[in-house]
Amino acid sequence: MDVIARSQRGRVCEFKKDDISLNTPFVIGLEDTIRISFRNNGRLLMVGSTEVPIDQKIMIPATSPESQPIFYKDGVLVVRSVADDFVVPEGTEIVVIPNGAELRNDARKLIDTITKVRAKAGYNVLLYVSGIAEPSMLALLVYMGVDLFDDVLSRAYGFDGTGCIPEGRLVVGENLSDENAMELKNECDKITAFISSGRLRELVDQRAASSPFNVAVLRLLDKNAYEYLEETCPTVGEKFACNTTQSLMRPEVVRFRNKILTDYRKPAHKKVLVLLPCSAKKPYHTSKSHKAFASAIHTGDHDIYVHEVILTSPLGAVPREIDVFYPANSYDIPVTGEWKCQEREFIRELTKHIIGQGYDTIISHMGKTTEMISDIADMIDTVIGDPTSPASLKKLDDEIRKATKKYPRDTYSIERTESMRSILSFQLSPEAADKIMDGSHVIGKFPYWKIFRGKDQIGMLTPERQMVSFTIEGASVLAENGISVVEMTEFELKGNVFAVGVVNADEKIRFGDDVVVVTNGKVKAIGVAQMSGREMVDLKRGIAVKVRHKAK
Repeated sequence: MDVIARSQRGRVCEFKKDDISLNTPFVIGLEDTIRISFRNNGRLLMVGSTEVPIDQKIMIPATSPESQPIFYKDGVLVVRSVADDFVVPEGTEIVVIPNGAELRNDARKLIDTITKVRAKAGYNVLLYVSGIAEPSMLALLVYMGVDLFDDVLSRAYGFDGTGCIPEGRLVVGENLSDENAMELKNECDKITAFISSGRLRELVDQRAASSPFNVAVLRLLDKNAYEYLEETCPTVGEKFACNTTQSLMRPEVVRFRNKILTDYRKPAHKKVLVLLPCSAKKPYHTSKSHKAFASAIHTGDHDIYVHEVILTSPLGAVPREIDVFYPANSYDIPVTGEWKCQEREFIRELTKHIIGQGYDTIISHMGKTTEMISDIADMIDTVIGDPTSPASLKKLDDEIRKATKKYPRDTYSIERTESMRSILSFQLSPEAADKIMDGSHVIGKFPYWKIFRGKDQIGMLTPERQMVSFTIEGASVLAENGISVVEMTEFELKGNVFAVGVVNADEKIRFGDDVVVVTNGKVKAIGVAQMSGREMVDLKRGIAVKVRHKAK
């Protein structure tokens, strides 16, 4: 099995077994080399010439905490639910959950079963849920980690005179079985395109609104399975839209807010907090409005004491030094001038947290939005009319000068070094940031800051990489401290690192992270993760690390 493309838990896989070859996500029909056959004693999954009965006799109640009986044959495992001690036999290629029709009546049970089975099975098997697929729910199921489906449910609705389309169900009153099956396959093709573009979640948000059940599943999935979803969320990405309320809970968006609350530390030397509105153009510092703000803020060497933080939905608060990070550099959201209760909560929580890290003066250049946060702390409002008006910019400049005049004029060395420490605390952790920055210094102009240790450059912040990337010298610093390490077997590294050669990998590694490749403790390369840490260990094929620099 090869994973060709990923979009969080959704993936496009090429699967080959004997004379069978297919690409997932795949809808199993009645006439394919992998197909469903109906017999008097139940359904059979036909995998080439292998017949696997998938309707096993249930011997214990469905509510039992024990695993339901399983059946295994020629690499195909059939299981209805799993307990904590459930083990997937070695050699399993396909795991079948046969009771999809039962699960589609219970959102929590559906989520619990799929996430537990997928987590137990790992990444190197295909997951098939039978009797549940219809066009409106297919994207959500793929997003949950399901690879294979059948058209049984869609055909059943068709026989009953109900048409199934991605937007929902339509009662027509005539046999639409074949039409429904075709709609399902067409939707499957559409999902493949969205996965290949890294935008599956956007399609899921659109499709979920087709039924109350789908909305319930997505809400509960985001709430109760965050860790499961976050493991496959990339740390770099393309533009995406947050057009629905549920998109506020996308796992990469939640992860950003969580990291601000748990890992981010403001630059120690910053004394004056300036709160700014977001902009349509990303990263913010490239926008016309933020260039106007910069003309008022960066008018002298007093600006090193000023900490700019942008307030926005869905991220809450974005410190200026990390506005090149994903998803701060990539999201788009409808602008109406009105804030939902949930958005207000995010913004207030993160603003309060950042203010709590300690400032002598707080300036709000938010305009009317200041009303939403004014009770959190004493702050100076500098907007007169529009935030970019000459009067507003002059007042912002005046208030900053007044607030900073008591501080001694320092060099920009501390500005770059301490801001980089804050960047690394967000990207990695506060502890990792200290290990990298102690004994290091930073040069350059934002956002192209370079980290040096002595005469050796060990890393660099770049908008193109959306984070700090490390050199081979920097890889040694990471390896010494056990940060983002991928261990590979002993062989000569000529190109990229493939999953088959990975012995172990830090489970905190996410797609897009900078990682260091080591063999027996010796640094071999630095590169970019092409899958999560657990996936590197589970899979036997595919590029695990795209190598950027090799050790000499």
